[in-house]
Amino acid sequence: MTRFSLLTACFLMMSAAFSYAYANRVDFIVPVRAIYPGQVVSNAGLGNKNFYIKADAVSLYVTNIEQVMNKVARHTLIAGRPIALSALGNPVLVSRGQTAKLVYSSGDLRITAIGVALQPGSSGDFIKVRNVDSGRVITGTVLEDGSVQVGIQ
Repeated sequence: MTRFSLLTACFLMMSAAFSYAYANRVDFIVPVRAIYPGQVVSNAGLGNKNFYIKADAVSLYVTNIEQVMNKVARHTLIAGRPIALSALGNPVLVSRGQTAKLVYSSGDLRITAIGVALQPGSSGDFIKVRNVDSGRVITGTVLEDGSVQVGIQ
């Protein structure tokens, strides 16, 4: 029985050494406490932790604090676990039902109007808005100031 235990222990040590041979030790940014969907990720609630991971998978996770600045959690971020880049998003600038300034620009011509957002949107998102004056539904791009650029994209 001791021979079996010794063989098992040797096998486990060799398999652990083999699995780490193909992985790198990487320092990831991790939340100190749980961060829930919709909450802003701030550097005050973040720390560093080392993990073993394959080199080609490192780019899927946050390794630098600048990658999380001004981002919002899309999914629950669990304390002590690496943050996937896909779990982060930009903050919503335009909410559904909110009035937004519609902007059309072409050369020196600039036309503005008021619209109602039919979809929520972050900076750079295409959303549908209803022009208050005409009642027409149009598509536009959310700008960083919360206005929506319409017309030729």
